[in-house]
Amino acid sequence: MNKIHKEPTSAEIKRLNKLKETIEHHRYNYHVLNKEEISAEALDSLKKELADIERRYPELISPDSPSQRVAGKPLSEFRKVPHRVAQWSFNDAFDEDEILEFDARVKRFLKSENENVSDLSYTCELKIDGLKVVLTYENGYLITAATRGDGKIGEDVTENVKTIESVPLRLKSPEDVIVEGEVWMGKDDLKKLNELRRKREEPIFANPRNAAAGGIRQLDPAVARSRNLDTFIYDLAASIKKIPPTQFDELEYLRVLGFKVNPHFALCGNIDEVVEYWKKWMKKAPSQDYMIDGVVVKVNEKKYQDALGYTGKAPRFGIAIKFPAEEATTIVEDITLQVGRTGVLTPVAHLRPVAVAGSTISRATLHNEDEIKRLDVRVGDTVVIRKAGDVIPDIVKVIPEMRTGKEEEFVWPVRVEACGGDGGIERIPGEAAWRCKDQNSTEQQKRKLHYFVSKRAMNIDGLGPKIIDLLLKNNIISSASDIYELEKGDFSGLERFADKSISNIIDSINKSRHTTFERLVTALSIPQVGEETARELARKFKNIEALRDASPEELENIEGIGPIVARSVHFWFSKKPNRELLSKLLKHLTIEPSRTEGVASGSLSGKVFVLTGTLSGMSREEAKQAVLMRGGDVTGSVSSNTDFVVAGDNPGSKLDKAKKLSVRVIDETEFLKILK
Repeated sequence: MNKIHKEPTSAEIKRLNKLKETIEHHRYNYHVLNKEEISAEALDSLKKELADIERRYPELISPDSPSQRVAGKPLSEFRKVPHRVAQWSFNDAFDEDEILEFDARVKRFLKSENENVSDLSYTCELKIDGLKVVLTYENGYLITAATRGDGKIGEDVTENVKTIESVPLRLKSPEDVIVEGEVWMGKDDLKKLNELRRKREEPIFANPRNAAAGGIRQLDPAVARSRNLDTFIYDLAASIKKIPPTQFDELEYLRVLGFKVNPHFALCGNIDEVVEYWKKWMKKAPSQDYMIDGVVVKVNEKKYQDALGYTGKAPRFGIAIKFPAEEATTIVEDITLQVGRTGVLTPVAHLRPVAVAGSTISRATLHNEDEIKRLDVRVGDTVVIRKAGDVIPDIVKVIPEMRTGKEEEFVWPVRVEACGGDGGIERIPGEAAWRCKDQNSTEQQKRKLHYFVSKRAMNIDGLGPKIIDLLLKNNIISSASDIYELEKGDFSGLERFADKSISNIIDSINKSRHTTFERLVTALSIPQVGEETARELARKFKNIEALRDASPEELENIEGIGPIVARSVHFWFSKKPNRELLSKLLKHLTIEPSRTEGVASGSLSGKVFVLTGTLSGMSREEAKQAVLMRGGDVTGSVSSNTDFVVAGDNPGSKLDKAKKLSVRVIDETEFLKILK
């Protein structure tokens, strides 16, 4: 029996013709004029869509079709390992202008610190797309290998890492060091592994990183051994001995110790050479057996690294310059508004599903009203989307040549049902964002409670969004403080709750009663305040009551806290319902000093030091590393949370502030005694 052939619709024929015209336009620009308006990946995506239509309707294939042209958080199974040295992430740059701005920013900061930047240089290293590991050696022997985790606590993967031949189990000299690097899998090895998995009818890996991470996170070390994993070590995070004076020397020293270091690092005398290195490796990266997704640039001189220091989120002395992200084209099928926990409305584009960066994408954030206007994106548009790593997909460009005239502009509504009340919305003064007028809508309260119990906030394991919604629906809870008054009997009558699961939830709630300052501040859903900002506030204020009563001026004077954040924090605490919620929560909670969370055990565990002036027996970096290796913390400014100020010669204003705050000041001799 013959199959009935389906005829193409007029809309499909129009779409095919538009695709042919657009592909030809960009093919000519790229191959003839050497002009690129969209990425090669986006163009390939358009070609694929054309081929799919022609495959369904072969009669539509014409000789002039482009298709006919041959064109030129730690897993529970693993022991948790507190990191002795905080694991930072670099800020990103994506183009030449951002690279140049990084250089300008570094020089401005150093000049403000009265540093002479005449000898400033940079070290460039390839950014390997793998799984970060932190290796700790004592007396030259590998003691632990851990994943990055959340930056404070990682997973103990020592036995798996030991199977990697390039990781020395014993160094060439008996050093006490902590080093950082990347575990990776070669492209050829991935191909062989996937061929084997196909024969076994097992799911294949989308990329080498997934295969490497999957191998390291297996309980059976034999799995890691079978994957032929490799490493590149790139950072000497801590050492009892003197740290080399430059980043370039540090990489050479790591090789001397016996680590495998990527051989393609380079010393650049100025930022123009950095740009050249980045552009060169943008072209050369695909030829390597390992995946490279950018270049890491660090100020070469350690003295300047020390002066630059860190923001609340990343080092000031370094940046990760990404290669062009993977892109594809698709169609915007709808634009909706999503209500966040702080009441801010985020426009979300619903997309025709498309594969990008190893995953299928069907949604992309449009950020705010100004972004929609800048892109001129409309429902029905063909757009270029970009996804880099784990970052939420973005719409980066509309392809106007694909428009048919039926596309619809997005109009901001007068009301949004999820906002509750009359559903009214308003634009936040001075910002591009809109928010619900009613800050206590049901949807917003649900999202606040979802966040309150999440791992980033109070970390109440087992009490997820579905259970929160069920408790709200049955009027068992109405606010965060109600969670701490829950008893086993409150769950009676609710479906799918066995005694064991109820006991586990109650145990998790009780466990979360002992928390840190920064976790509580994070959990309160204060607009503009995330984990990093909460950490900065925890450093500044002795307790939550002091933060509650702080003036906008006090808040704005904290490094990393600008006027917008300061006003937001002060405004939140000025509201009576918020103060009442906090008072109720404090009746149930024990707030521990935040700096003790995740700090490795050691003689200086939980102690905060500030170093000022010049020490005669060691550099400031050596002193800092000595404190970190013993579990202590070193900060750049004196506060009421500081335990010791170590004063060398010419200590400066930090000594005066220490005396004013009655912080204990010690000299180098006493400091050495404490270290011993």
